Amino acid sequence: MIAIACDHGGLELKRVLCRWMDGKNIRYEDLGTDSTASVDYPVFAHRLAAGVAGGTWEKGVLVCGTGLGMSMAANRHRGIRAAVCTDPYTAEMARRHNEANVLCMGGRMVGPMMAERILETFLLAEFEGDRHSRRIALIETDVKD
Repeated sequence: MIAIACDHGGLELKRVLCRWMDGKNIRYEDLGTDSTASVDYPVFAHRLAAGVAGGTWEKGVLVCGTGLGMSMAANRHRGIRAAVCTDPYTAEMARRHNEANVLCMGGRMVGPMMAERILETFLLAEFEGDRHSRRIALIETDVKD
């Protein structure tokens, strides 16, 4: 199962993605928001990222105006590799080479049909392992400032 969440800037695109997943019988949990009233995106990003990192959900989808704020907040969690994707190729490479487990998109950046293609690609692409596993381990290494 996957989780999906958004802020007010991503609400319409989140609704598109939820309808698409309904049509494909993909199980998901919608973590909000459900309104266009202004909300703080980190609250939603942290809730989703903590659940993915803790194994509640296999993958997550976060949508805000650009995808950037959500990705920055989600990537604060150990074990989360949140990728902002604007096309199917970046979604595929995020999964195959970076084992991304959270897809971030911008509701003001990506149209509905493209977003559906990006999500489908993200969900279907498999991590290649091998040399990429070594790089994932390096990403997960604590950095000393």
